[in-house]
Amino acid sequence: MSERTSPISRFMNRRAQETKDGELSRRDFLRMAAVFGLSISMAGNMLGLSPTEAEAAVDFDWDKLAEESPFEIKNLLIELAQKDCGAGCNYINAGRGNPNFLNTTARKGLSLFMLFAAEAAEKDSKQTDVGFRRSKAGLAAELDAFLKKHADEPGAAFLKKAMDHVETGLGMDQDTAVFQLVDAIQGDFYPDPPRILPVTEAAVNQYVSKIVFQNQKHAKYKLFATEGATGAMIYLFNSLKENFVLKENDTVAIVTPIFSPYLELPVLRDYGLKTVNLHYERGKPWAEDGPELQTLAKSEVKALYLVNPTNPTSMSLDKQTVMRIAKTVQTKNPNLVVISDTVYASFVDEFHTLCSYIPDNCLGVYSYSKYFGVTGWRLGVVMISENCIVNNIIARLSKTEKKQLAERYTATSTDPATLTFMQRLEMDSRQVALAHTGGLSCPQQVAMVLFSLFELADTENVYKGKIMGILKKRWDALFTGLKQKAPDGPDLTRYYALLNVQDLAEQYHGKDFAASLPKDHHYLEFTFDLARREHVVCLPGAGFAGPEWSARVALANIGEQDCTDIAAAMRSVLKYYYDEWKKKG
Repeated sequence: MSERTSPISRFMNRRAQETKDGELSRRDFLRMAAVFGLSISMAGNMLGLSPTEAEAAVDFDWDKLAEESPFEIKNLLIELAQKDCGAGCNYINAGRGNPNFLNTTARKGLSLFMLFAAEAAEKDSKQTDVGFRRSKAGLAAELDAFLKKHADEPGAAFLKKAMDHVETGLGMDQDTAVFQLVDAIQGDFYPDPPRILPVTEAAVNQYVSKIVFQNQKHAKYKLFATEGATGAMIYLFNSLKENFVLKENDTVAIVTPIFSPYLELPVLRDYGLKTVNLHYERGKPWAEDGPELQTLAKSEVKALYLVNPTNPTSMSLDKQTVMRIAKTVQTKNPNLVVISDTVYASFVDEFHTLCSYIPDNCLGVYSYSKYFGVTGWRLGVVMISENCIVNNIIARLSKTEKKQLAERYTATSTDPATLTFMQRLEMDSRQVALAHTGGLSCPQQVAMVLFSLFELADTENVYKGKIMGILKKRWDALFTGLKQKAPDGPDLTRYYALLNVQDLAEQYHGKDFAASLPKDHHYLEFTFDLARREHVVCLPGAGFAGPEWSARVALANIGEQDCTDIAAAMRSVLKYYYDEWKKKG
């Protein structure tokens, strides 16, 4: 280095010595060196490493990296894929869960309704740019006239159909419903009530009946509008803790593989829960005397977390397993609290939910994000039955715990002991003191209503068929590229594919080679080599409590050709490993 850069040289030499002394990891040193423009080989030379050893060192401390969330690892994979891809090269990101498809009709309706609301506010105004909050009288007739005037505008026909359903399907007074929607989309008032607007609850309840319960008779649920499933998860975890329903060192069971935050949140210091994983595999119903149901039968297991249909394995739990879980809870562990995440229920033709069989035990979670392509809108709900067992658990708390809760909620209730868990959840979402200004933003709730009404109007499931058709083409392209028969069935979402890398290795190069993989490589190396060598980002399945040698491919965010290319990339990396293995004899 030149004299001008000697301070950097001295700094890096000191860091190199710290690395040799074990005070700094090779990975961190090499990343630091890259910041100052040093090549991997040059930085490796400072540590006495050959270029090959330096390249391996930048591959990180695998065991330590394995402790990180797959979504944090994703950022490293993207960095590698972009860096090694170079100019004019596009990497494939199959690590993200948001879809690249979206519903346009409801969006057009939303835009047109926003125009109506703005013009309605200006009706009695004589000042440019200034409107006033409207009363509800006559608003429905005004909207009807507006839609006739704009009949040829995009979204008008849908809005007319949606408003007709509000009257005939939801059974709401038209002026009342239109006023709530106009006031909400203007966003000129706090969400009132904060839990959910009445028109939103009516529409979403019908939507959930179709999507989650497949129009079958079910218990009555109250809804709490949230910022997607993310908000729902955090609110539930926090309220269960604050109300002493789940206490430090309590045990919770988790159906795996699963969306990784359900694995990561319970063990945070905030909650301090113990976890036990219950593995579920397609085509293998849980036996009545099997270890999974025996675990759920234990009274020390206080809660069950599941995503159904699953992420990352893209299937709904079979009816037999769902019914056996329900029976076990009813007969052996009636106070078990179930968080049932049904985000992917929109993507299957056959679905069985615990919310149908043990509604009082279930805290349901649903998000519109995936089906309508609205991950950025943050639209979700918590579903809680009117006879939720959490209310009973709170009623049986110790005097000391009840006193603490009375102090917590005294600012918002004259009789805190009578508060339901749903009311506590709503208050806790804004740390109680700000509950009066809580709730999901009103324009978001209007979007939720219109997406719900779109689906309810689609009695032939045309939109669902289109979305599932898109995913099936990608699914088939991936498995064709892998030289496998694509799994099929009404229980599959095809939103993700969790691929067993060792099975692929055996398919292409034999059992001996497949058996050698864990001996010669850390399982994370496969996804990192996909990124570095093939410019493809897939997430390690182990981060979802799946098999160590597995990779999750998110099909919703990529095209058919991408799926074909990913399959080729996986075969290429395995061929590279195979050639190296053959050289060793």
